Amino acid sequence: MVPAWLCLLCLFIPQAFPGAQPAEVYVDVPENYGGNFPLYLTKLPLPRKETEGQIVLSGDSGVAADGPFAVDPQSGFLLVTRALDREEQAEYQLQVTLETEDGRVLWGPQHVLVRVKDENDQVPHFSQAIYKVQLSQGTRPGVPFFFLEASDGDAPGTANSDLRFHILNQAPSQPSADMFQLEPQLGALALSPEGTKVAKLSVEDADAPGSPNSHIVYRLLSPEPEEGAMGRALELDSTSGSVTLGDAPLQAGQDILLQVLVIDLGGAEGGLSSTCEIAVTIADINDHAPEFTTSQIEPLSLPEDTEPGTLVTTLMATDADLEPAFRLMDFAIEAGDVEGTFGLDWEPDSGRVQLRLLKNLSYEAAPSHKLVVVVRSVAEPVGPDPGPGATVTVTVLVERVVPPPQLDQESYEASVPVSTPAGSLLLTIRPSDPMSNPLRFSLVNDSEGWLCIEEVSGEVHIARALQGAQPGDMYTVLVEAQDADEPTLSTSATLVVHFLKAPSAPTPTLAPEPSRHLCTPRQDRGVVVGGPRGDPDLAGGHGPYSFALGPNPTAQRDWRLRALNGSHAYLTLGLHWVEPREHVVPIVVSHHDRVWQIQVRVIVCRCNVEGQCMRKVGRMKGMPTKLSAVGILVGTLIAIGIFLILVFTHLTLARKKDLDQPVDSVPLKAAV
Repeated sequence: MVPAWLCLLCLFIPQAFPGAQPAEVYVDVPENYGGNFPLYLTKLPLPRKETEGQIVLSGDSGVAADGPFAVDPQSGFLLVTRALDREEQAEYQLQVTLETEDGRVLWGPQHVLVRVKDENDQVPHFSQAIYKVQLSQGTRPGVPFFFLEASDGDAPGTANSDLRFHILNQAPSQPSADMFQLEPQLGALALSPEGTKVAKLSVEDADAPGSPNSHIVYRLLSPEPEEGAMGRALELDSTSGSVTLGDAPLQAGQDILLQVLVIDLGGAEGGLSSTCEIAVTIADINDHAPEFTTSQIEPLSLPEDTEPGTLVTTLMATDADLEPAFRLMDFAIEAGDVEGTFGLDWEPDSGRVQLRLLKNLSYEAAPSHKLVVVVRSVAEPVGPDPGPGATVTVTVLVERVVPPPQLDQESYEASVPVSTPAGSLLLTIRPSDPMSNPLRFSLVNDSEGWLCIEEVSGEVHIARALQGAQPGDMYTVLVEAQDADEPTLSTSATLVVHFLKAPSAPTPTLAPEPSRHLCTPRQDRGVVVGGPRGDPDLAGGHGPYSFALGPNPTAQRDWRLRALNGSHAYLTLGLHWVEPREHVVPIVVSHHDRVWQIQVRVIVCRCNVEGQCMRKVGRMKGMPTKLSAVGILVGTLIAIGIFLILVFTHLTLARKKDLDQPVDSVPLKAAV
């Protein structure tokens, strides 16, 4: 028994598919057809029997086709009404059906694929009209450094879009017109490797073949290589006549303009083409090491008292690279400066380096310094091993400096009455260091000739009577001291002499002072110096006395004097330590227009804790001296030694005598 669902299915199929499904039709239409329209393409397989309905042409979505296609209802041909552009639309999906007025499909749908056949109507285009490329000097020949990009709107994979690249022109053509090679299909631009064949020369000689007269040798006459060039741009084989590229390197900074052609149809005749330009700039590489302008500096002399920070010399270095980053330099002292006495100061992009002193020099430690300065490129060099770097040798000689002599004072002053007689000692000029080399003294600008100085001792005396000198006037001379061993070393100091009024009366009698002493090292004690007694001016209240140390520099250095009142002054030690002995201190006493000088005797001694002066005691009469005491002690020790030697000798002889006696002669002791 047949199932019911199978019967229903058999009844539905004839209604849903009134006819067999036709196969898809393929039609090719030439692009840009220049003939008459409409152009009949193909006859559609419509039903042969008369069937009511109308032919409907639509797109693959079933909607009406608004386009250049139509179906002739009489003949059943598919036709196109205008020219087609493949680049606008490459193919069309159509379907043809036979339908009733109410839209019921009586036949179809018949699928039709219309393909527009490509024509070579699209000109290839580069991605840019002008390319800018930087080519490094170190680029290897034969290795592509740039790829051209071009497109063609024609059908991919056809001859119409098959592109080929060619170099049309190179400007400038030096050093070789064939510096670059371009891969035709990929558009890869590279440097032509050395040995690339450029041309082939062919020459015939009408002389007898095989004879020397017909033996041809080729020789390249031009272009001649430039002076200093590392190679030739072109090479000519003398036998075969083949012209090939040489090994001339690229020149940094050179600009080369290439004109490139791209053509479709695989480069065949009739293909469409376009051009572009490639601006190639040869970029610099760090293939030059910096060098000093000189490798040796003349010896330089520096005094050993030269201040640190002083510029010693300036060195210059150059770098042949063009790129600023490759011209940066680094300097260092490679040898000869273990102690770090010198240093370098430079700007990386200047090429100038300053050698400066960093520490004090010493002639005794190192009389000379031989410095080796090296320069290297900051950037990593390209190419073979750059080596240790360029160097320059700088020799610095240290000059011994002997300090000039120094005096115990920078300037001197002295006061003398105008009545001081010739030959009087004014003061003594001494060196600051008593252990220094001896000095030779002289006076300069002693226009009046009032003074003279001892050449060796430095004592300044009144040379002649001070005629013309007025009280209150000053007389200035220059004292010059030269080193006796090094006359070129000298120093000077000013000596100012103040003239005082000559005393008009004899020196009054000083009040007797008790004998006093002062302790050294200095203690808080002093000596009171009093004015003269019975002075009617002082008694009458006409004014006090003035006290001042005499013009002796030693006295002014060792002593201090200050006023106590109008008639007395207080004298103390000026230094912590003064030589213990009796000192005579000159003191100038003045009162109104009267001036006189007194000598105060002071005993300086070492003191005990109570402040009492410890005087040196002489040998007491009848007491032995140290030498005699030592002699007595040594004689006593010698006598004791002789006595001990005699005792030990006696004991030794007695023992030896007992050992030599026979045994039987020794008396036996009785046993109890």
